[in-house]
Amino acid sequence: MFIQNLRTVALVICLLAVTFAGSGCASDKQVIAQAADAHRELNPAVITDPALDTYIQTIGDRIVGTAREMHAQGFGPKAHKSEDSEWMFTGAQFHLVNSPTLNAFTTGGQHVYLYSELFITSKTEDEFAAVVAHEFAHIYGRHVQKGMNRQYTVIGAAAAAAVGGAVIAGEDNRMTGAMIGGGAGLVAGQFIGMGFTRSDEDEADKIGFAFYTRTGYDPARFGDFFQQMIDKGYDTTPEIASSHPKLSNRVENAKRRVSELPPSASQWRRPNVASSAQFVSFQARAKNFQKSKPTDKALQTAQLMLAAFPSCVAPLEQPSQTEARSRIAEASKRQK
Repeated sequence: MFIQNLRTVALVICLLAVTFAGSGCASDKQVIAQAADAHRELNPAVITDPALDTYIQTIGDRIVGTAREMHAQGFGPKAHKSEDSEWMFTGAQFHLVNSPTLNAFTTGGQHVYLYSELFITSKTEDEFAAVVAHEFAHIYGRHVQKGMNRQYTVIGAAAAAAVGGAVIAGEDNRMTGAMIGGGAGLVAGQFIGMGFTRSDEDEADKIGFAFYTRTGYDPARFGDFFQQMIDKGYDTTPEIASSHPKLSNRVENAKRRVSELPPSASQWRRPNVASSAQFVSFQARAKNFQKSKPTDKALQTAQLMLAAFPSCVAPLEQPSQTEARSRIAEASKRQK
């Protein structure tokens, strides 16, 4: 059992590191395998409502289909064109996960996690689809592969901290203690990689915007979710202390990209997957599911992992993330 717990710890450590940018030689095969392993741990948090599943997956499939067409036309950086990327366009899964954190995340293989709080907060399908496109752009840009290469040293240090956390927590609570301890070992490494992560986030916005607009969504709406987060007070963190570009810069970049679209862009528009009324109905289903789903240990573990992921949409730490950081700090103090 303890070996299984340590395997879970290793997954958490890897997942916390995946959004950091860099370069190296982590293979697509390694990333796909790691993502598949992680999904087994995160699966208890996936909302399995058939109607929601179909809706979320349809949005994702539209974006992936567009990406495949653009890839065939030579879209993307030179390095991307020289590698076999077919795996990106087959079997991609878009999961709506039961989590109160305002976030979205991809483990870089064939899994994208869209948090229920983000879905419920989105005002329109266009807002939500912009986030979906951004997440798939991380996969297309191989940002997880880059992050893995830069963080090997950090991961090793965090693994040692995780073992220490497991010992401190005691026999009955080794898994949670190890997860918290492992997180503490990543604090220093996170700041080192932030500048490169901002670059990856900007590239994901750029690539995601291209996929989003060519899929048929309203270009003028791409920056709406960022603006909504500004209105909620999420843009107070100085860019140098954040893993993301400032939200105001992301809004301005979205506007600039709209102004640079060719006149033919108006012909790309397609009806949304759901009408406005249907979208509200889907949000209501997600809310009801969130309230009615039983809370068991497997779900709690999955939600803890999800809450520990770095934000992919907000530069400001949220309450659920703050709580996780507090637990990490507490475990760190106990180790001294």
